[in-house]
Amino acid sequence: MARIAGVDLPREKPILYALPLLYGVGKHNVHEIVEKAGIDPAKRVKDLTETEVAHLREILDRDYQVEGDLRREVQGNIRRLMEIGCYRGLRHRRGLPTRGQRTRSNARTRKGKAKTVAGKKKVKK
Repeated sequence: MARIAGVDLPREKPILYALPLLYGVGKHNVHEIVEKAGIDPAKRVKDLTETEVAHLREILDRDYQVEGDLRREVQGNIRRLMEIGCYRGLRHRRGLPTRGQRTRSNARTRKGKAKTVAGKKKVKK
């Protein structure tokens, strides 16, 4: 089993599809990483030798920011935005979308489950 950056990669998947499970490694970076390591992209994780895994680990440590370090940096950036009180920081603080999406309808992922507000009562004449 290959353990890279504190994550166990699934043994049965090809390396091309297993590496994007690491936070900070996307499907576009994978080709570059595999090429630098000199590994066949179709090779499965279980078929990697220890030297290949070590080489992958070294490349990721040297050239890319992944997992814990990247998560910490992203959270620090969000915390900074909130502290300086900019618009994006306020949106983060309130739990609303930060990139200009509409919130009148939609935005349920960011806002959470709908909280029903009682409607205006009709007056009888």
